[in-house]
Amino acid sequence: MVSLFILLLERVGLIILIAYLLLNISVFKQRLAYRRKWSTQGLLILIFALFATISNFNGVEILPGQIISNASLTALSDEASLANTRTLTIGISGLIGGPIVGISVGVISGIIRFSQGGIDPQVYVFSSLLIGLVAGLYGQKFIKKESFPSPIQGGIMGAVVEMIQMACILLFSSSLPEAWQLVQFIILPMTLINSLGVAVFLSIIHAAQKQEMQARAIQTHDVLKLANATLPYFRAGLAEQSCKKAAEIIKKFMKVSAVSITDKEQILTHVGSGSDHHRPSHEIITDLSHDVLHTGEVKEAHSHEEIGCDVPGCPLEAAIVIPLKTTKGVIGTLKLYFTNADELTFVERQLAEGLGNIFSSQIELGEAEVHARLLQDAEIKSLQAQVNPHFFFNAINTISALIRVDSEQARKLLLRLSQFFRSNLQGARKNLISLEKELEQVKAYQLLEQARFPGRFTIHFSVEEKLKTIAVPPFIVQILVENAFKHAFDTRQENNHVWIRIVEKENQALIQVEDNGVGLPADIAKRVGKEVVPSNKGTGSALENLNRRLESLFGEEAMLSFDSTNEGTCISCFIPIKKESD
Repeated sequence: MVSLFILLLERVGLIILIAYLLLNISVFKQRLAYRRKWSTQGLLILIFALFATISNFNGVEILPGQIISNASLTALSDEASLANTRTLTIGISGLIGGPIVGISVGVISGIIRFSQGGIDPQVYVFSSLLIGLVAGLYGQKFIKKESFPSPIQGGIMGAVVEMIQMACILLFSSSLPEAWQLVQFIILPMTLINSLGVAVFLSIIHAAQKQEMQARAIQTHDVLKLANATLPYFRAGLAEQSCKKAAEIIKKFMKVSAVSITDKEQILTHVGSGSDHHRPSHEIITDLSHDVLHTGEVKEAHSHEEIGCDVPGCPLEAAIVIPLKTTKGVIGTLKLYFTNADELTFVERQLAEGLGNIFSSQIELGEAEVHARLLQDAEIKSLQAQVNPHFFFNAINTISALIRVDSEQARKLLLRLSQFFRSNLQGARKNLISLEKELEQVKAYQLLEQARFPGRFTIHFSVEEKLKTIAVPPFIVQILVENAFKHAFDTRQENNHVWIRIVEKENQALIQVEDNGVGLPADIAKRVGKEVVPSNKGTGSALENLNRRLESLFGEEAMLSFDSTNEGTCISCFIPIKKESD
């Protein structure tokens, strides 16, 4: 019995070795992920039928009272039996491939075993078929879950199918005493070998899967790291400088011989081998790139001739070219080059295609951000255009009234108005100006209003010196002051004060404009700044426009806050502390 166990262990070792080599072939591993496909099942039937054939012809011949170990058994004597690993191969085929694979391998193995002869060979045809069916039905559960039985589950199933084999020998043999004698002799070693073989086989599969998952995790980490590193450059669009930075990063991460990025007409950058003739700002020189730009499909080349570079001595022997696409269509290409054609494998292609999709998305995201900024700038300029006339007409009316009364004062105010609008036009090219410039405009507005209403209004400034250089939206303070002048004091002719306070609070600039006016009715206080609020002196659109500008530039948290009582109104907002250059 011990001798039989050792001999069978040698046979199992051969099957396990072949399985290990098979599971290290990438094509076979990929096929195992699609076990429901007919093509995969056909491949599994072919492979395990070969295993079963090897098991039958490499078995151990058993005669009454002795074991005969031959190198190959094509035919058995009439009184001989055969101990082999056939049950192992049929069981594994069913566990991995399901009932169709298990039954097919069982039939093939049973026919081969029947052809070898010996005592009651028909028994093994039936047992092989039954083993394939039982193992296949059990394996079908795992196929639906897209998984494999654990080694322990496989070991138990290996023992079960061997018990089925022993039961068939006892039930269908022509001589029960001889069958019982055979079963007693082989049941223990064959059950142990079968359980051990199935468990080891499944262990190899699980180890291969774990190794692949770890490799994918590392690869995914590298891809995400690469995508993050190249994000700022591809979002800047297909420009030479940004593409060069991106290509250097890709070459470092991908460990390829060269990386090239093109637009639809010329090479934007080429980093690595062949850079002496694949030069930026030159026209695209490879036929491969022209094909990709035309078809929008990924192309591979595995020789210098397929690349299509007509420069003699070019070291590039293989390439994969990926189209870069946006909603406009193909806008360029990403090319990975190899000086050794063997380095371009299926893995590199899959990785390159994934990166091409990521880079295309990054470019499209950058274009979307540019469009969003342009729309935002256009909206802000439109809002500014609505504010400018509002102040301009009031100032002109004031100067017009002064011309008849005090022409010299009118002349000074007109010069101040000219300076004010010159500065305003310069500021209109920007969405932000320095607080110091904004306060100068407020003071200009104050002079114009004081000329119009002498002694009626007094403005008090309280501004932290360090905040005078921060960037603020144009008119942010002037509109609030103008609003107070027009609406806060009703018909009151004196004791009208406005306080402008700008201080740092919680790492932000707090801007407050407070008056000692009559306050706002509760229903209007809830609506002002959020919508147009008609009144005898205006519509409230200036505050609504200012609020929209603040939201566009800094978000909802920067919008105006209103606190009003019958003793006055305080309007405030928080904006980030940033310089104009930021």
